[in-house]
Amino acid sequence: MTDQITTDPSKPSQRMRAGSMTITVLPWVAGAIALAVMPAIFTSNSALTIMNQMWITVVFALAYNMLLGQGGMLSFGHAVYAGVGGFACMHIMNMSDFFAAMPLPVLPIFGGLFGMGMAMIVGSFSTRNAGTVFAMISLGVGELIAACSVIIVAFFGGEEGISGDRTYAMPFFGNEFLQQIDVYYLTSFWVLVSAILMYLWSRTPVGRMANAVRDNPERAEFLGYSARWVRFYSFTASGFFAGVAGGLFAINYEILTEENLNTASSGVILLVTFLGGVGFFFGPIIGAIAFTLLQTVLSLQTELWAFYAGVLFLATVMFFPGGLAGLLMMHVPVFKLGHARSLVMPYLKTLLPAAIGLLGLAALVEMTFHFRHAALGDDEMTVFWTTFDTHTILPWIIAGVVTLVGLGIARATAPSLKEAWSAANTAPPVTTAKGGAA
Repeated sequence: MTDQITTDPSKPSQRMRAGSMTITVLPWVAGAIALAVMPAIFTSNSALTIMNQMWITVVFALAYNMLLGQGGMLSFGHAVYAGVGGFACMHIMNMSDFFAAMPLPVLPIFGGLFGMGMAMIVGSFSTRNAGTVFAMISLGVGELIAACSVIIVAFFGGEEGISGDRTYAMPFFGNEFLQQIDVYYLTSFWVLVSAILMYLWSRTPVGRMANAVRDNPERAEFLGYSARWVRFYSFTASGFFAGVAGGLFAINYEILTEENLNTASSGVILLVTFLGGVGFFFGPIIGAIAFTLLQTVLSLQTELWAFYAGVLFLATVMFFPGGLAGLLMMHVPVFKLGHARSLVMPYLKTLLPAAIGLLGLAALVEMTFHFRHAALGDDEMTVFWTTFDTHTILPWIIAGVVTLVGLGIARATAPSLKEAWSAANTAPPVTTAKGGAA
């Protein structure tokens, strides 16, 4: 008979061993391979720039999720720490002698240290409480720093911001980072390292206790842990990785302005994290990818991309509070039960008409916007690769019919989809040795 090993909470060494620091290698290897081969698929400089922005947002969103998802601290001013880290990196870029003796891949560390220092200052008084108090303090700090950005010109550069040149750094194995592809691989390296470190942080005793403090701070205090210090450590670590994201932004764009630390930027990262799903580690990654594509690719097609992003965020909060990651993880039990195939046809019968109906509704929105705001004499517009005159009745009738028919079919087939979903999540009855149901 094997002896069971128990953990004594009073012994720190056993508590440390109890916090699992193991990491599944396969997903990270797959992620590294994907990061390495993506430039071979998307070769243009614009695609590389979009992917760089995407990975920077991933690091920032994961850092924000350390607060919101793991620690339960809703911050309305977290862009401050990314912005301060980025501005510090810009000043280091402009210190010619010091920067010339530094390899460029090291620069995000300095951004992280400055972001962590700022987080330590703010966290010393803001992490005493969570909930509304913490949220309001974070909002006040964010507004204060944003106001200081146009006052403290020596550090923030005023309205024009601060610019620099990454090529002045010491060559890294002969690489001066002149091409966008070089910056892409540097950013990819840091996003992989940062994600691994933040995942390992979530597996430490401090990361585990952050979950406990989020759910029940009184019980955590009863067990002997200081809820304030757990929140402070999480806040400081989050500030470090937010500063890393700011440093990567400085390297990629070589300019920072007040927009990098104002409340709007903090609101965007909140939207990104919620969109991906705060209850899952990989949720902010999905949210960052989805939002960046909306912000870049969709904005090239329509001026109303922010409207669609807001509608998607609203629908996520109302109907899928677990975010896109939660929507994916809902299907894990279905796959484990082997019932995934039974959902294919119900999904096609409901989701495909719903998608067509939503596209028709989007066409109506675009046509209304063009009809109201187009220049005089500009009567034609192109929607879904089709050019037509918005001042004639036929396009409006077609778009309206497509919307009503698509959404009507989806509504009619929704009950059958619900029944199929319930059946797919129901385990088969367990039979006994005699063949009867247990």
